[in-house]
Amino acid sequence: MRYFLFGLLYVFSFASLYSQDFDRKHAFTLELGLPNSFVNEAYKDVMQGLVNVAPYYQYTSEGGFILATGVRYSYFAVNEFRVPSKVFGGCHTMGAFGKIGYEKFVSDRFSIDMSVKVGYAEHIYNTDILRESGTPYIRLNSNFIEPTVGFVLMSDEANSYRLTVGYAFQGYGFKPWYIGLDSNIGYDPVEFDKISSFLTIGFGYTHYFNGKSSEGFSE
Repeated sequence: MRYFLFGLLYVFSFASLYSQDFDRKHAFTLELGLPNSFVNEAYKDVMQGLVNVAPYYQYTSEGGFILATGVRYSYFAVNEFRVPSKVFGGCHTMGAFGKIGYEKFVSDRFSIDMSVKVGYAEHIYNTDILRESGTPYIRLNSNFIEPTVGFVLMSDEANSYRLTVGYAFQGYGFKPWYIGLDSNIGYDPVEFDKISSFLTIGFGYTHYFNGKSSEGFSE
């Protein structure tokens, strides 16, 4: 970890030696990743992340400061092998967010996007056990905050691709009865009060609407 931090300091210390001259102020980005649940033990064991997708509009100033707004969808399925009885279904999460951050170019084609998404989401738990009990679904609402780092590689003056790593903190704790179970299924109830969080590693694509360079894209 120490060498990693020194490496980051080195990169940002010399990043100002590089520049890019194309217009990247207005852009559309689509991020797609695989979420992995953390912290809340029951949530980590029982809920298995399948997809996390976030399309958004982004404005980047000439100094590299980022403002963005978009929506996010994720789906976590119940891991039927970690519950005492068969449960089929999962949780759909839909939300909207604002993003603020900073992008630093390390070379003409490579940059690092450090940002945080802050938003509000609706979580819908829908399983066969809930439906059999007469409850179509359980709906929850919460705020969320998601620090994210993106490693961005320009392919040309109008398009780029990125590797993203984000960690979302959701403002609610997972409980087994959200999926229709009527017991603690072996977990300490104290765990249920811990937030439901997840790590997402994925890829992204960005299109710059005014991706034209006054002198052509640097090779």
